[in-house]
Amino acid sequence: MENLIRKIKLIVGDPSLRNRVLFVLGALMVFRLFANIPIPAAAGHNLSTLLAQDQTLGFLNLLTGGGLSAVSLVLLGVGTYITSSIIFQLLTMMSPRIKEMYHEEGEMGRRKITQYSRILAVPIGLVQGYGLIFYLIKQGLIPGLTPFEMITNTIMVTAGSIFLMWIGELISEFGIGNGVSLIIFAGIVSRLPTTLAQIAFTFDVSQITLYAGALVAILLVILAVVYMTEAERPVPVTYAKQARGGGRMVGGSKTYLPLRVNQAGVIPIIFALSILVFPRVIANALVGITNHNTIQAIALFVQRSLANVWINGILYFGLVFIFTYFYTAITFDPHEIATNLQKNGAFIPGIRPGQQTSQYLGKILTRITFVGAVFLGLIAVLPLVMQSLTNLSSLAIGGTAILIVVSVVLEVIKKVDSQVSMREY
Repeated sequence: MENLIRKIKLIVGDPSLRNRVLFVLGALMVFRLFANIPIPAAAGHNLSTLLAQDQTLGFLNLLTGGGLSAVSLVLLGVGTYITSSIIFQLLTMMSPRIKEMYHEEGEMGRRKITQYSRILAVPIGLVQGYGLIFYLIKQGLIPGLTPFEMITNTIMVTAGSIFLMWIGELISEFGIGNGVSLIIFAGIVSRLPTTLAQIAFTFDVSQITLYAGALVAILLVILAVVYMTEAERPVPVTYAKQARGGGRMVGGSKTYLPLRVNQAGVIPIIFALSILVFPRVIANALVGITNHNTIQAIALFVQRSLANVWINGILYFGLVFIFTYFYTAITFDPHEIATNLQKNGAFIPGIRPGQQTSQYLGKILTRITFVGAVFLGLIAVLPLVMQSLTNLSSLAIGGTAILIVVSVVLEVIKKVDSQVSMREY
């Protein structure tokens, strides 16, 4: 507690840190303001009842940071930007040109890819916005719209998504932490008082055992997430002695390279949710839009398959597992680490510098990422299993929300600690 108070005092006393924290809070307040302004077609409508019944829309509301429940201007949330980012990161793995741009052109290349992702988010937003609004109309939650009104509202929700993308990037640049993750985090936390009030209002003494079991499960999930997020595999590194002026020998120190078990953090969960949610929303819209038998059959198949809890759980686990490996491969390059170690006169004892070091690091990373990927996948689907056993749909959404909240909080704490340590030094 004393250490926490000292860090808070340091943050408050340091103008740069204080401004970063205040910027994050201000940006999140702007997001929550727009999340409560409904689009013209849905003025006076609220989807709280439908979200409690439809698990897919509940996940979508989670992904949009709560923007869906009020049918707001940020109805699509940051989902369009996440989808476009996934597309370009997949292209990074498949296209040598984009891979070269990402790894070899450095910061300039990554900025180009980010710009392309922003541009691609616009047409994706238009398609997703149209599909979601049409689906809500078919459900009777929004009154019928003229073609002009449909186009206008679609453009508005797309613009809201791009605006939210911009806020997220500003948070990442001028604040602390990942902007996209913090926006989703803010949407989850903002619904916490309402959720607690609903639990208190519907409290049933006969289900006290179920409540106690859910509370124990939540605490265990939090402990497990904290433990796995902090877990590291230290790789010993030795710096060779080097001759300096006057015949002095310097160097020869020993340290270690920390490889995190969960290198990707919460990003695989967010990516998996994005991929899992939108196909069903689009399929629901296609069922009502088209009369083509083949397209309708495919849409109905997707709709029914994703409505099944077990199929949903298997897909969710698989996507989280794949994206954990995928994102780790994007963000951590063993060859680059090996090259930097060799340039600085460092080596791993018993391993030759260069290619062998790269292969050794890649082998270790593959093994520990497997543990992290399985853990994330199990934590993600555990609430779905609990839901199937208890018939409480809110558990599935609540479990994923807990996972995101805990991971984002840990990430922000690490960012703050690094900033504090840098200033203390």
